[in-house]
Amino acid sequence: MRAPERPVAAYIGLGSNLGDPRVQVCRAIEALARLEDCTLCGRSSLYGTTPVGPMPQPDYVNAVVSLTTRLTPLGLLTALQGIEHDHGRVRDGTRWGPRTLDLDLLLYGDLRLRLPDLVLPHPELANRAFVLVPLAEIAPTALLVPGLGHPRDLLAARGDRGGVRLIPDAGYATPISPSIPGVQTTRRPLYP
Repeated sequence: MRAPERPVAAYIGLGSNLGDPRVQVCRAIEALARLEDCTLCGRSSLYGTTPVGPMPQPDYVNAVVSLTTRLTPLGLLTALQGIEHDHGRVRDGTRWGPRTLDLDLLLYGDLRLRLPDLVLPHPELANRAFVLVPLAEIAPTALLVPGLGHPRDLLAARGDRGGVRLIPDAGYATPISPSIPGVQTTRRPLYP
């Protein structure tokens, strides 16, 4: 897969429920802001969520960021997995288990892709309130999830917010790029 000729808007879901989850998510946002060939454009608020899955575990802290990238989808996925590894993430095949950091590539422009290691848009995006709430917060009105619609409409179709609750945060702001067509820029403090 060739690198895109122009920067592509991508959306990344973040989650953590081990260590200090708020700090883990905020540090991951900082790491995303430093990725080569990527520009952080916006970040959602932090949200507390009940874990998905059968095993008892602590609640998660979730967020979504938007960025533009010149990386290929698989190149971006590799970079995300590198950040997870740097934050102590161990991939042992456990689904829906506790983790120090989880980074999901949700959208890469309007690309639809089905590879063994990557499906775009993320196959569970429309089913996860903990992704839809922060995505709808920062999504420009023109953003459509390929084949599904606008994040706000997907959230409304759920009929609830799935127990997703806002976590007040304060601290310092991450530098955000100037306005990029089709990408909403937000300035939010990082550290709780």
